[in-house]
Amino acid sequence: MSASTLERTARPRRSRTRSRTVNARPALVISTLKPHQYDLRPACASLICPDCKTWVPITGLGTKTTKVVPHDTGRAGKDAAVRCRLGSNRLVTVNVTVKKWQERLEDGHAETGHRRSTTVLPKAFSPQTDRTLRARAERTLAGRAADWNAVLPRVAAADKNRLAVPAGDALTEGPAVPLDTLHPQRPAR
Repeated sequence: MSASTLERTARPRRSRTRSRTVNARPALVISTLKPHQYDLRPACASLICPDCKTWVPITGLGTKTTKVVPHDTGRAGKDAAVRCRLGSNRLVTVNVTVKKWQERLEDGHAETGHRRSTTVLPKAFSPQTDRTLRARAERTLAGRAADWNAVLPRVAAADKNRLAVPAGDALTEGPAVPLDTLHPQRPAR
């Protein structure tokens, strides 16, 4: 018995929806969604469910009953499996061609591409700032208390001088206040 030289392949089958149940809500029209919210490539036709915001496959893309696959809300393997009651089995009206969708997607990328922020690099410290920050980080509570105790006598002396009332018209610091009134004379014409 001779072996067949032909490779066996499965015959192509039409993509069809597996469930006959249909959501009672009105059909979801693809053209009302933004281009980044759906994908029309035949290998992975999918969209973002407007109700639970998860990516969901579209079945029956070439048939008359194109609809969203029954799906769970949340992330796979992370959240509890809770069926999306509003978006599952909802009919989808595909009124955008793949070519038109790609053009809209590329146009949107061209418009928003220049809005991307650049990488922000940290500003370099000056040597003085670097020394100050390092000294501040190295200081301990005991070191701060010792510094305050060293300054305390000078603070007390400054407070004492501030409270002293000058005797008569002489100030404790600074020049004396002139006592005669000055009357400038205008030159004669």
